[in-house]
Amino acid sequence: MAEPVQQVTVDVTFLRMDAPPAEPARPLPGHVRVDRALHCSVPFYRYLYDTVGEPWLWWMRRTASDAELAALLSLPAVSIHVLVKDGEPAGFYELDRRHPQVVNLAYFGLMPWAIGTGLGRAFLRHAVDTAWAAGRAAVTVNTCTADHPRALPAYVAAGFERLRTVREVWPVPTRLGLKVPAHLAQG
Repeated sequence: MAEPVQQVTVDVTFLRMDAPPAEPARPLPGHVRVDRALHCSVPFYRYLYDTVGEPWLWWMRRTASDAELAALLSLPAVSIHVLVKDGEPAGFYELDRRHPQVVNLAYFGLMPWAIGTGLGRAFLRHAVDTAWAAGRAAVTVNTCTADHPRALPAYVAAGFERLRTVREVWPVPTRLGLKVPAHLAQG
């Protein structure tokens, strides 16, 4: 029997940056730092992913088993970077360097309490600079209509260029208990 799902329609925009930003980076505030989780555990990853992503319907990694996530997190080409404010996680990003020519900013976001605190732009620039440090030809990212409404403008302002937008229908498992915003739900 098939797992019960809710059909969710999203427009996914793919973006690419072909050269590092020319302007100097805005520094993170003094009470904030970014730590690389050198050996990110599955429970900590789930905490980051679930907390940052719940308002934006991040569901795909929630369906992965612990073994699948552990295998992903053990890859040297995948790295998790945690924004820390006053000793607690305020956001995270995930870089995927498995493609030989491109670094993909696979996930990027702030904890709900950190949205609107002025940390996003400097944190995104940190992610972009870290991605470029890998020495690849480009950095990619995608966002969708389920994400924060400022995500796409923030990526464009950071220097990413839109490549294309594709409409997708996601089969979000109802067992995850995620709230699907009305503007995304299908009949």
